[in-house]
Parts: sequence; structure tokens; C-alpha cells
Amino acid sequence: QLRLVESGGGSVQPGGSLRLSCAASEGTMDAYAIGWFRQAPGKEREGLACISSVSTGRTPTFPDSVKGRFTLSRDYAANTVSLQMNNLKSEDTAVYYCAACWAGVNGYDYDYWGQGTQVTVSS
Repeated sequence: QLRLVESGGGSVQPGGSLRLSCAASEGTMDAYAIGWFRQAPGKEREGLACISSVSTGRTPTFPDSVKGRFTLSRDYAANTVSLQMNNLKSEDTAVYYCAACWAGVNGYDYDYWGQGTQVTVSS
């Protein structure tokens, strides 16, 4: 059983940056592609990106809402996945979850997500 834990959330002003981290508290993420999604109050879950279980050299793709501002990276040796978020906007305010991911019919599907970490962007 894979259990993931997120960290790095917090409050930041518009234009600021945060780096979220994801690690396994139980099991190992070696065999899983890992990604992030977010959930804002009153909004549908928004998938952000997914990075392979093995290094492929491919750059994870993001939806237009965060493209050019967010990057996803994975340290395969340390078994951590990081979401770098730059130039944050108020609409980025949400709970962010990391999870095992795979390509679904409509974007990514997710499983084994953690408790989430709150990101609040406000002046």
C-alpha cells in the first residue's frame, strides 16, 4: 500500500513562489508515476501534471492555467517529487495533493493521494 505525504504549502503574496514536496510515508513510489492535482473550494478537481516512474527526459505538461509558472520534477534516487510554483496568483489558492497517476480518458487519473497541503495566495 502506497501512502504519500505532501509538504511545503503555506501562504504567499501574489507573484510569490512555493515549492511543494511529496514523499512516501508507507510503501515506495518507485513503481508509480506521481503527479499533483488541486482542489479549490467549490471547484472541480484540477489535474496538474504527472511524472513517470522512470526518468524519460520528458518535461511534464501542465494545463494552461499554470503553464509556464509550475514545473514538476522527480528525484529518483531520493524518491521525492517536487512541484515548483512561481508567479502565484490568487486563483492558485487550493489544497494540493500528490498522488499516483496515469493517463485517463479525460486527462490524468489519480490514486493514493495524501492529506494535501494548503496553498493560499493573497495580498
